[in-house]
Amino acid sequence: MKIHRLIFPALLGAAFAASPLTVVAQDKPAETAPQAPAAEHRSGRVFDPAITDCRKQPNRSYEIDCTQALMQTRTIYLANETQQSDANEILIAIRNMFDPSMKIYLIASKNALSITTYPAELDRIQAFIKTLDIPRPTYRLTFTLTDFDGDKRIGTQHFNMEVVSGQRTTFKQGSKIPVATGTMQDSKNGAATQFTYLDVGMSFDVTLSDIAGGARLDSKIEQSSVAPEPVSILGVNEPIIRQSVIQGASFLTLGKPVILGSADIAGSTHHLDITVLMEPIR
Repeated sequence: MKIHRLIFPALLGAAFAASPLTVVAQDKPAETAPQAPAAEHRSGRVFDPAITDCRKQPNRSYEIDCTQALMQTRTIYLANETQQSDANEILIAIRNMFDPSMKIYLIASKNALSITTYPAELDRIQAFIKTLDIPRPTYRLTFTLTDFDGDKRIGTQHFNMEVVSGQRTTFKQGSKIPVATGTMQDSKNGAATQFTYLDVGMSFDVTLSDIAGGARLDSKIEQSSVAPEPVSILGVNEPIIRQSVIQGASFLTLGKPVILGSADIAGSTHHLDITVLMEPIR
């Protein structure tokens, strides 16, 4: 028994030594090619790139990422808005009406809006701007001043103005009257009198605004004249200025004259009636 126990391990060791060790290498399973990942924004969230209308993404986070990945910038120039306040109104309307994730800036020096969002939204915004950026209507206002002495009409004056809706327009006709305001001592020339100049005549300051069925007229109409006799103040003759002013708001309709007011002329039996007629300019 002892002999067999010693021979068997020796024979087994000899068999392994005589036979070369064979290593069977098994091929690793082939790795599948990685699939192209969906479009990914820097935030780390993934949206579906097949959906080009970002509003149709599965949720709001995907919609925002889609918008930021696909957004474009477009500059839209305003053709008919000449005042910055009007351009600001369009900008506010766009911000309130469209996707809040867009970026929009007013370039006042260029009278333009720079907008960054995705293309479909840009097209919608540009179409919306066209409905707002339209030429303002222009009207002809004819002011008629009728001078009455009692019940007798003794004179009529007409003043025509072309005004653009929403813009202030002024018109003056008359003279400038010098009025002494003080004296200044000069070592070379002695005393020198300082003067200022006052506008005398007719003055119109109006703003016309379109409203439903007509227009609102905010107006200040002033008539001034120099009294025949001046007044002496500290040895200087100063003119006396007579003035009549009518100021207020009126509603105008096309082709219908409206009486703005009537004013008595100081120092006389005369009074002045003022009417206005609004007509469109084609």
